Amino acid sequence: MTEPMKPLKLAVVGHTNVGKTSLLRTLTRDVGFGEVSHRPSTTRHVEGARLSVDGEALLELYDTPGLEDAIALLDYLERLERPGERLDGPARLARFLEGSEARQRFEQEAKVLRQLLASDAGLYVIDAREPVLAKYRDELEVLASCGKPLLPVLNFVSSAQHREPDWREALARLGLHALVRFDSVAPPEDGERRLYESLALLLENARGQLERLIADQQAQRLARQHSAARLIAELLIDCAACRRSVTSDAELERQAISELRNAVRQREQRCVEALLKLYAFRPQDAAASDLPLLDGRWGDDLFNPATLKQLGVQVGGGIAAGAAAGAGVDLLVGGLTLGAAALVGAIAGGALQTARGYGNRLMGKLKGQRELTVDDSVLRLLALRQRQLLQALNQRGHAALDSIRIDTPQDKGWREGKLPETLNKARAYPQWSSLNAHPRLSQAERQEQIEQLAAQL
Repeated sequence: MTEPMKPLKLAVVGHTNVGKTSLLRTLTRDVGFGEVSHRPSTTRHVEGARLSVDGEALLELYDTPGLEDAIALLDYLERLERPGERLDGPARLARFLEGSEARQRFEQEAKVLRQLLASDAGLYVIDAREPVLAKYRDELEVLASCGKPLLPVLNFVSSAQHREPDWREALARLGLHALVRFDSVAPPEDGERRLYESLALLLENARGQLERLIADQQAQRLARQHSAARLIAELLIDCAACRRSVTSDAELERQAISELRNAVRQREQRCVEALLKLYAFRPQDAAASDLPLLDGRWGDDLFNPATLKQLGVQVGGGIAAGAAAGAGVDLLVGGLTLGAAALVGAIAGGALQTARGYGNRLMGKLKGQRELTVDDSVLRLLALRQRQLLQALNQRGHAALDSIRIDTPQDKGWREGKLPETLNKARAYPQWSSLNAHPRLSQAERQEQIEQLAAQL
């Protein structure tokens, strides 16, 4: 029986306040890992996290305190050798760690060095906005004494103030030619893959573990995208199928419109919260501005082609939009006129298929009731806003502290052209909406339509 491989151990090291904890939050997708702050020296001890695939631990990451006085430490290490001695780096560090200075003056640095010595490699995190100073060169010299591979990670490269070319040149002069760009606040889509591929070049024995991590994270990313598209599709179908019936009275209509507005707004917020949870962010990480709902639409949905088809009426071409929006209920369908008496008789006699489900709606229309539903433009706006949020989540690191603001998008993509046929169909199926009474959300046809719409999204 093959003994399972030991997890690869990585120490995340670097100067104080360069984003080490931020990097770990993004790699572990854990907004609660450690403490992220603009204050220096936030991390004062070593914290660990483990990444597993199929229950097998493949990678252990260790967050370490920031190095604060590498210049003095390097000077102290150089004085540790006795006359005639030629100690290598690890031996010199071993003597330092046994001494009292490792427990007093250089306590923080000692914690970092002990963890790097116990690890397979180190990720040296750099704030690419900082100038290349002597203290950073001394840090790298001290860390190199551990005899472990070091992979520099350029953080905050999305900032306009980054000094990436200067850092590349400085690292090359120190013999560190392999590095990776990884902004922990706004990581590139392939950032994790590039980081692990770069590590595989330094740690050939761990290539198999790192490739498994890459494949697993790619699979998770695709699964998240599919689940996110389904959540948005469910929101849109819920709102397209939503309806409110109200007597034609100005005050009652005003109240019903307000209730419809609130129901749709709350439904959008639930979608926002579900997307945040899916991407492992906190509820407060996104805030949606007020949804500019119109007064709703009414009448024409009751007599759209999908509804008529359900009622057993053969729908011809050319039914005008809003044909039933007036006081009468005459429908021009392929040259056939159905008057009020015909509809009443059909309902009473059961001549219309599935009339039981729609008879009340038809009778309500005959009695002068309005049927409020969500306007097409609102459905378009809901789709745009959720797609906007999804794009922001895909580009957001788990160390980001600012809140995503979901405003009215300027993108015209979903504002023009025909709505997906799935949404037009949903208008004829009020039982598909969780916002209506007595919903039947598990219907196979509803699930099929959600999948179709998710694929379009």
